[in-house]
Amino acid sequence: MHTPDDANRSCGPSAAQPELVLVTRTGCHLCVAARATVAAVAEELGLAWQERSLDDDAVLAGRFAEEVPVVLVNGVQRDFWTIDPQRLRRILLALREPPAG
Repeated sequence: MHTPDDANRSCGPSAAQPELVLVTRTGCHLCVAARATVAAVAEELGLAWQERSLDDDAVLAGRFAEEVPVVLVNGVQRDFWTIDPQRLRRILLALREPPAG
């Protein structure tokens, strides 16, 4: 699970474990709320997640400078600014379901 000490540690995705990343920046009040939302949903679903800061990554800063916080699931932007816990939960649960057929 994510803790403040492992904020930049990477966890690779798998079929049962989607890669969940919260992109933040220092001094961002929306990021505080987003961190709590992502942490709660991830804990509820038993998922690991990571936090990456625009302050430390020029590529992320160029891509998301005006949209932080941003939630990425398996590298795809799924939400930004105000993170909706129900939407995040639905996305993550859908990725855990086995393919039909």
